[in-house]
Amino acid sequence: MSGPVSPSTGGSPFELARYQDPLMIQRVIHHAKTIAIVGLSRNELRASHFVGYYLRRHGYHVIPVNPRESEILGERSVKRLSEITVPVDVVNVFRAPDAVPAIAEEAAAIHAASMWCQFGVISEEGARTAEAGGLTVIMDRCIKVEHARYFGRMHWLGFNTQRITSIRGGLQ
Repeated sequence: MSGPVSPSTGGSPFELARYQDPLMIQRVIHHAKTIAIVGLSRNELRASHFVGYYLRRHGYHVIPVNPRESEILGERSVKRLSEITVPVDVVNVFRAPDAVPAIAEEAAAIHAASMWCQFGVISEEGARTAEAGGLTVIMDRCIKVEHARYFGRMHWLGFNTQRITSIRGGLQ
């Protein structure tokens, strides 16, 4: 499936589907323990706040990355990824696409395992930068929705998880 034509790759299409592979998504979610959310808002009505709250309720250590806030969801907020002192499994991005390349550089510098860009956050340059830094990249997907689809209760209701299994523990 081809995406939009990208001038940065000489006119070849940007393959967004490459960053939306169901097995890759499941592996990232299953192996993650610590998630740094760049752009996490203190405002309870914002999607980033709801996602952070959901992830905390499901046992993930959520680290807020927001230079405008000192604390979100009971955790000290850091101004940038480089201030985080623990290993980060997922850098979850709630920022405009033009901010993604710099975030990808920071994520690679802290040796994060993956970078996850939320719905509408699509950056070819950011994806290339993150991959060059050794990160797995998920793009234009919501980590909360995907968690609910594969590991939460949505799959019990019959949503298409693209898997047939009797194992409740997910991927090992």
